[in-house]
Amino acid sequence: MPRYDIYKTLANTTANIKQLQAFNPFSIHKKGTRSKAIFALAVVSVLWGTTWIASKEGVSHMPALQLAGIRQIIAGVLYVGFFIYRKAPWPKGKEWIPIIVLSFLNFILSNGLSTWGVQYISAGLGSIMGAIFPLWLVVIGLFTAKSKLPRNALIGLLLGFGGVCVIFFPHLKDFLIPDFRFGIILSLIATWTWAFASLYTKQQANKFNPYFGLGLQMVIAGITLVITTEATGLSIPIASIPWKAWAAIGYLVLFGSVITFIAYLYALQNLPTEQASIYAYINPIVAVLCGWLFFGEVVSTFIIIGGLVALLGVFMVNRAFKTTPPPEQPQTEGV
Repeated sequence: MPRYDIYKTLANTTANIKQLQAFNPFSIHKKGTRSKAIFALAVVSVLWGTTWIASKEGVSHMPALQLAGIRQIIAGVLYVGFFIYRKAPWPKGKEWIPIIVLSFLNFILSNGLSTWGVQYISAGLGSIMGAIFPLWLVVIGLFTAKSKLPRNALIGLLLGFGGVCVIFFPHLKDFLIPDFRFGIILSLIATWTWAFASLYTKQQANKFNPYFGLGLQMVIAGITLVITTEATGLSIPIASIPWKAWAAIGYLVLFGSVITFIAYLYALQNLPTEQASIYAYINPIVAVLCGWLFFGEVVSTFIIIGGLVALLGVFMVNRAFKTTPPPEQPQTEGV
């Protein structure tokens, strides 16, 4: 190899190593804002993907809706406590309306049902379904938008649903199994409500503090879920909840709601919106791999190809609307 090529190769290798150092947690405090934001985005991309596995583990030891309720109460109290400490003003009058509506859409239905869904389907399958919610925004737009949808958005929509069809092709016979069918229906409704919540947030974003409101939404939804499960007999005594379930709840609160949310906000504030949104494409990959590793979930060719095609569709939809991005909604991706 000529000496020039050797130097060029070494220079490229050194540059690549320097880029990878942005992800080194032991030296991140020495880095600039952008490097820290990239590290924060990496944390979000990985940890929100693992929350599907934590939920899968938790619901194998206790009722899903009770788990979701307890998780939301703990995480919500932490958020609300922080804003009380910062002496943030409480919502007043009509400001409570969007908070209550979003607590129902975001956490009682979307988070609650997606958590319930992984009790009957694989964590990987649930995560892929959760990642396609932007496609429902396009479907809703077909009926409500005053202007024509961008061509790339329509292509992305077709690709997304095509990918979903590929994923479910080997599962067609599984739809005859009531539990599997129920889990898919729950996950499907969860993605619909997440889409409606996103649109509603866009309309109401200037009427309340979305970050303080997030904690209030969690508390309201968590209390509602816990009371509902108690009243309907879908819960177990607190003393009977095994340590593995508490460990899953603790992981979901700490890594799924607190650390990742802070990291997501930091990434969102210091990176372009389009770049910050790539976590949505990495989460399902992490969930599928973790499901295979910890639960022995099958990673078939259909899941790999269909998942990639569906995520490509979601990517095209996001790209099509990048010129008119909606107000950012703090979302706890995953379940």
